[in-house]
Amino acid sequence: MSRILVRAAPRDQRRAILQAGHLTIPAALGRSGRTSRKREGDGATPIATMPLLHAYRRTDRLIPPPSLLPLRPTRSDMLWCDASADPNYNRPVRAPFRPSHERLKREDELYDICVVMDWNIRMRKRGCGSAIFFHIARPGFTPTEGCVAISSRDMCRLLPHLDRKTVLQVL
Repeated sequence: MSRILVRAAPRDQRRAILQAGHLTIPAALGRSGRTSRKREGDGATPIATMPLLHAYRRTDRLIPPPSLLPLRPTRSDMLWCDASADPNYNRPVRAPFRPSHERLKREDELYDICVVMDWNIRMRKRGCGSAIFFHIARPGFTPTEGCVAISSRDMCRLLPHLDRKTVLQVL
């Protein structure tokens, strides 16, 4: 699959309709909807075309289907730095780590499968948003902090069709 399209839902800018090939899937977006001017902490999903880089997976709770996208097991010491003043900004780091960060091995299911998209990673700019992932949605598709989220069932349906040539495009 070369392209996944994400369009805002008609009545709620925090919800989306994800088009992947012939599949139409409900999705959650950021609490502030979408933006073309992404900033750290704004709660918005960037309007952008983002290549899929790799994914993290919880080996203790889920056996995902095979994928051509590199799947890395999530360990308890894995974090993601979201402190824009830190040199590790928008990068994976290991615990212990004092600056602001997000834990990748969460108590909830959100990152049981967590796909890292190239938002502000290859061409990193401080303060322009970090940890923009494609991950599992909360029950009821409540808003994310700026990510794109779908159900675990739908993620497992899509995963075999994703590879490093796949891009996710938020319109």
